[in-house]
Amino acid sequence: MKKFNVPIIYRSPLIAAIKNKRRQEDKMKKDFTPTLLNYGPLQIYLARHFGFCYGVENAIEIAFRTIEENPGKRIYLLSEMIHNPQVNADLLDKGVQFLQDTKGRQVIPFESLSKDDIVIIPAFGTTLDIEKKLAELGISTRQYNTTCPFVEKVWNRSEQIARKNYTVVVHGKPSHEETRATFSHAAVHTPTVIVNDMADAVALSKYIKGEKNAGLFADEFKGKFSTGFDVGKDLERIGVVNQTTMLASDTQDISDFLKQVMLAKYNLDNATIEERFADTRDTLCYATNDNQSAVYGLLETQADLAIVVGGYNSSNTSHLVELCEAKLPTYFINDKDKIISQKEIRHFNLHTKQEETQKNFLPEKDCVKILVTSGASCPDALVEEVINKIVSYYPIEKQTEELIHNFS
Repeated sequence: MKKFNVPIIYRSPLIAAIKNKRRQEDKMKKDFTPTLLNYGPLQIYLARHFGFCYGVENAIEIAFRTIEENPGKRIYLLSEMIHNPQVNADLLDKGVQFLQDTKGRQVIPFESLSKDDIVIIPAFGTTLDIEKKLAELGISTRQYNTTCPFVEKVWNRSEQIARKNYTVVVHGKPSHEETRATFSHAAVHTPTVIVNDMADAVALSKYIKGEKNAGLFADEFKGKFSTGFDVGKDLERIGVVNQTTMLASDTQDISDFLKQVMLAKYNLDNATIEERFADTRDTLCYATNDNQSAVYGLLETQADLAIVVGGYNSSNTSHLVELCEAKLPTYFINDKDKIISQKEIRHFNLHTKQEETQKNFLPEKDCVKILVTSGASCPDALVEEVINKIVSYYPIEKQTEELIHNFS
């Protein structure tokens, strides 16, 4: 796989040594057991896969190279480059400005741009409407388009099934940049509707089966269907694609459920199902799959707690948190400073969408075991900083330098 020139401030000597050793020992990526960092009274288990993915490294390289190569020019990001506060803050410090927030609300009017300005498209991609607006202003985005190739893969899959007259069902978060972009690219080819979760899929199934009045659809799925959507005919043939960072098991469950609905509705079997339900296979990116599989492997280890590092608005990171908190106390933090002391941590609650403080999060025992992972947009340097912060509270038997040597 291509290697990218990512700023050294995001790298970690310890994590790099661990990842390199694991890659050499497991080239086919079949081993999802964690890596043990044994500090004596503290044992940290690192997930097999975590941190920057291909798409994120590609986006960061393009963004920083663009800044270096264009001194004096106005450089804009359509919205956050990735969902990581440190990376976005670094770009802002270098003079980059955001045109929109993560919900697509305008921060700087497009009308204030000129053809000499540079606009970087983030890793999530963007909508066709925005591409058109920028083109009309004479702004070329081709050179500065950091859209992840795995996101583009979903767009291509949508277009393929659209050509066969299937309606596209997008499993994703309606307000997420990637889902908005995927919806736009699908809707230009075929009727498209977004389902956020299984509850939405069940609601959609009632319209498919004719159990619900079609007149209710517009209110129930407000903002989640394409213009001119005809409930009577546009749900007769469907195919499911997804926001690449969704929980894989959720997408599979939704796809399997809607497939069964079509089987029953049209009295089909597996040999004839493609008459009504497209075979889209899995459209999650490799990193999402690897990171989630690694967490399943991580959770097989008996531990006292889990720490997940990443941006609070990161979809793929939030799903790792969901997996962990189903098994043991889990703390979602975006940097080492959220670990206030050995007795106190400030972490993000996915359910209330607020940070909250937890007292006595580290148990008092002879050997504390902690599971650690991070999202695909989280720099490895942040993970090492979190590890070092926790290690500082214990009379450790091994220094980080010794561990690096052992993994080299």
